[in-house]
Amino acid sequence: MSLYEKIVNGEEKLSLVGLGYVGMPIAVAFAKKIKVVGFDLNAKKIELYKNGIDPTNEVGNDVIKNTKVDFTADPTKLKEAKFHIVAVPTPVNDDHTPDLTPVEGASRILGQNLTKGSIVVFESTVYPGVTEDICVPILEKESGLKCGVDFKIGYSPERINPGDKVHRLETITKIVSGMDEETLDEVAKVYELVVEAGVYRAESIKVAEAAKVIENSQRDINIAFMNELSIIFNKMGIDTKSVLQAAGTKWNFLKFYPGLVGGHCIGVDPYYLTYKAEQLGYHSQIILSGRRINDDMGKYVAESLVKNLIKADVAVKNAKVAILGFTFKENCPDTRNTKVIDIYNELKEYGITPLVVDPAADAEEAKHLYGITFGEMADIKEMDAVIIAVAHNQFLDLKKDDIKAFYKAEHEKKVLMDIKGLFDRREFEKDFIYWRL
Repeated sequence: MSLYEKIVNGEEKLSLVGLGYVGMPIAVAFAKKIKVVGFDLNAKKIELYKNGIDPTNEVGNDVIKNTKVDFTADPTKLKEAKFHIVAVPTPVNDDHTPDLTPVEGASRILGQNLTKGSIVVFESTVYPGVTEDICVPILEKESGLKCGVDFKIGYSPERINPGDKVHRLETITKIVSGMDEETLDEVAKVYELVVEAGVYRAESIKVAEAAKVIENSQRDINIAFMNELSIIFNKMGIDTKSVLQAAGTKWNFLKFYPGLVGGHCIGVDPYYLTYKAEQLGYHSQIILSGRRINDDMGKYVAESLVKNLIKADVAVKNAKVAILGFTFKENCPDTRNTKVIDIYNELKEYGITPLVVDPAADAEEAKHLYGITFGEMADIKEMDAVIIAVAHNQFLDLKKDDIKAFYKAEHEKKVLMDIKGLFDRREFEKDFIYWRL
């Protein structure tokens, strides 16, 4: 009997190593069909899950309360499973080189609890070769087992989009790969239990790794182009959003928009690819050029705000500025690798300490990572300028009069930085110095 059949029959379990924004929804989806052990080193997070609380807002408290996932912070529980999925973050260091610490640590823990006959599938975004050249030796060393003989490996890149309720694990075609045909078949069948959109069988693990890393690199480059256009059109006095709407009427125009590029994927994955390219003697030109543009957008927004304060005859130093939204994307509590912090830090250089308000964000995480304490919506008053940085649903409901109430009454022209272009430019230009990317 194959491992897949044993899993379906309830004779063997599947484990999920890493229960964040990606891993937890995967564990919950599989638990509807088979027995699942959900492991994370963060005991506090595990307690929240056990108490029916979803800190990620990815599936909601009700789903967490009713899931059959066996949540645990005890690594020895991994011995109960034979099919392991590793979904831990793969960030970059300050110098933009890959930080493989999480995936290496997960490999060590899993290796120490690996049993014969297991299949290990990595989902973390990496450059081609990491699974076989870095993770496998760790698994072998810690377990004393031999890859290809005692256990098999595969790679299936995650494509879950945090905060997106439409593009979910079940609805996105899943790339799967395995070290040999037999493993590939097992991996494909296991994922087909939950992925309604079906799976795509990549011809090798390296192909699957490469496919993932270029998906986000492609988006990054396209957004960088939009950001560069925004800088150019602002200098020309042309509204970028209006230009893109006009150009978008052509059937093959790609509909990307300017913005802050943060998070754990689009702003990170390109560096994994260029790092590997550098090792092979090739210095990226297009990819790194796009990264430079996107990494500088927070500074550009802050500089534009300062210019608009001067235009409004407002003293820059100690100006009262509110930033609405701090997460790396809308309707998601995750503040890790948010680019809004770049705006905040740049404004501090000008003697401005902004008030940051984000009702959707993980306030504890922001305090821990950035030392920032959020204010409340009621605190936004007597302002000289307001930056709407993230398109949370809570902010979409704001009316013109609501926004007017945020400012000092004496300001005839109120500085409003609508980074995401949420509001009607023509309507707001009557009473505001209105600016958007």
